[in-house]
Amino acid sequence: MNPSLVAIDLAKNCYQVCVLDAQGQVKSNRRFSAGKFTQFIHQLPITSIAMEACGSSNYWGRRLQALGHRVLLIPAQHVK
Repeated sequence: MNPSLVAIDLAKNCYQVCVLDAQGQVKSNRRFSAGKFTQFIHQLPITSIAMEACGSSNYWGRRLQALGHRVLLIPAQHVK
């Protein structure tokens, strides 16, 4: 898997992850528990990751940047 963009919806108990290719086609749309999500992001090749700006997004953004990813925080009013 060589994703162009990974979109993450951060929730309290689970994380929804949508992987897009270079053409914008959805390659994967999965839900993870906290433990499985951490395993998933460690296996992910370096890419851009978009998340809604929320309470835990700064924490996850820092963790993802430490792994080498480019993190995009999107204001809530622009998220559908």
